[in-house]
Amino acid sequence: MAIHYDEREGHVTLITIDRPETRNALDMYHFRDLAGAWRRFKNDAEAWVAIVTGVQDAFCVGADLKTYIPQITELQKGIASGEVTEIDGCRLSDGVYAVLRNVKLYKPIIAAVNGPCVAGGMEMLGGVDIRLASPDATFGVMEPKRGLFAGGGTTVRLPRQLAFPAAMELLLTAEAFPAQRALQLGLLNEIVPREALLDRAFEWAARITVNGPMAVQATKESVLRGLGVSMEEAYRIEGELSAMVFQSEDAKEGPRAFAEKRPPRWTGR
Repeated sequence: MAIHYDEREGHVTLITIDRPETRNALDMYHFRDLAGAWRRFKNDAEAWVAIVTGVQDAFCVGADLKTYIPQITELQKGIASGEVTEIDGCRLSDGVYAVLRNVKLYKPIIAAVNGPCVAGGMEMLGGVDIRLASPDATFGVMEPKRGLFAGGGTTVRLPRQLAFPAAMELLLTAEAFPAQRALQLGLLNEIVPREALLDRAFEWAARITVNGPMAVQATKESVLRGLGVSMEEAYRIEGELSAMVFQSEDAKEGPRAFAEKRPPRWTGR
């Protein structure tokens, strides 16, 4: 099975994790392929929004405990020292890129969570902007349950994205939380019936792609870059991005389309 990259109309890309025999757990090769899908999306000028989902009854349950984790554990000293950077021709950096850890990807991403989203699935969710889930979806930072550590960004992102007590509840209990509780904690935007989940994700994507792509991406970039710096530096970044957008062709097209009472024709330039 594979990681599918499906280009749709309306500047939307659908990325699907297709490894149902492991409930969409990822081994070294699938981490590589998922990282490749994100890189392709980042570099595709015609792709403005991505939707990520899983096949059948799971979103992503993280790293494959039977293959990937034993490989990483066995070689951890070499990995920590920098001596080991590849396993079976796959770059170790692909593992963290696949879950969007410290990735400078400013295009919007929507998650359509159709089942368990735990461990590495939760790591990736932290790098996603809009989060929809079916009622039977579950969420959890499960690594401590196996004596492992969530090193794909979760311990850094969750306390910044949720109220501190909610983040610590997820991080320290290592329990699986139902979708309704995840919504209450602020982890999700919406719970959607399973049969309507993907359609709803495309509706969200359409709400975003109707806007100027440069403005949308600059907005996300300003938010993410601004979170890690002082207010003064964040305002400097905001000003830099604002100037870039206001000098664009799209900034001329938007008001012109409004005056002419027609939909704008965005070029992303």
